[in-house]
Amino acid sequence: MELLADKLRPKCLNDVIGQTHLIGKDQILSNLIANKKLFSMVLYGNPGIGKTSIAYALVNELGCKFRMLNAVINNKSDFDVVIEEAKMYGELVLIIDEIHRMNKDKQDLLLPYIENGLIIFIGLTTSNPYYKINPAIRSRCQIFELHNLSQEELKEGIKKASKHLPHIKLDKSALESIATLSSGDFRNALNLLEMAYYSTKDFHVTTEVIKKTNTKPIVYGDKNDSGHYDLISAFQKSIRGSDVNAALYYLGRLIVIGDLDIIYRRMTVIAYEDIGLANPGMGPKVRAAIEASEMLGLPEARIPLAVVVTELAQSPKSNSAYTALDAAIEDIESGEGGEVPAWIKTSSPLYKYPHNYPKHWVKQQYLPERLKDRKYYKPAPNKYEMNLVAINEEMKK
Repeated sequence: MELLADKLRPKCLNDVIGQTHLIGKDQILSNLIANKKLFSMVLYGNPGIGKTSIAYALVNELGCKFRMLNAVINNKSDFDVVIEEAKMYGELVLIIDEIHRMNKDKQDLLLPYIENGLIIFIGLTTSNPYYKINPAIRSRCQIFELHNLSQEELKEGIKKASKHLPHIKLDKSALESIATLSSGDFRNALNLLEMAYYSTKDFHVTTEVIKKTNTKPIVYGDKNDSGHYDLISAFQKSIRGSDVNAALYYLGRLIVIGDLDIIYRRMTVIAYEDIGLANPGMGPKVRAAIEASEMLGLPEARIPLAVVVTELAQSPKSNSAYTALDAAIEDIESGEGGEVPAWIKTSSPLYKYPHNYPKHWVKQQYLPERLKDRKYYKPAPNKYEMNLVAINEEMKK
């Protein structure tokens, strides 16, 4: 009873739906095929958008010997077998799913063979590899992010797949519903199409059939179109504008769509861009909420997210720190500046060590001569920054 999603697994890159930034004409993975060359890589992105399909298509088109393992299910002895096969063949492609869950023992085992090229490694993950994958693995791979499939890409794929279901009649409205309900997950779309098809007597798939087959509410929101970016923008601007109700509403929409990664990224940048020094504890709190959400998964992940977004929205706001840095960078890029003052150069005998003075401060010029009077930092009028300014001024009296 092979599922339609497995039966239609692409055998070449041209059969893969979407991901044109990687597999379109003259794009990087297409050119690897043309040049008959493969390198170790990590493919990451949401479920059902083509990671495994691209990996299989690459090894199939290049005629590579390969093995597929799962970082969670397969044990160290399975990895040993793969290494011995690689030695026998002289080269082997190893595709590893759930790479972010690969423990240190397995990583240490593979690293020297990835390094010397005996194993070409393709890691697949739904998690951001810059957070979740060991730096030693990352440094040996190219990292490619897969994009969520657009509504049009999903519909194109569903229509192609429907041709493999005899006598099917697929209403246009049902096609729209399947594409919407799958939330960018093509595998989910194919599974829903197939279940709806076999749940009818006459193979006529209508919106009513879809509603009976699927209990998830239809929420129109395409992760790849401008409406989705508007939603992300509304989420951040509601927090910046201190409207907690709007912030929670847009958080809810992003959760229903299932786009946790963008929620994590937006909350992190908000904590530093919009809250900043007005409530500096928000950065670590956001990080803790992300870790809790990852540990819990949905639907429970919504609980720490609700707590931290509520506090972000109700926190005082300040962008003073990063705008100060931007002003300094602007001076640097425009050619302003100059030499580091002699007394603060490495091992200078002229340097006055602040800890040797009362209040741990001594008057001393730190900026280059041309910029010595420049004031980049302009504190925002909030309690925390005003307190910092007062402490700093008292120290310098």
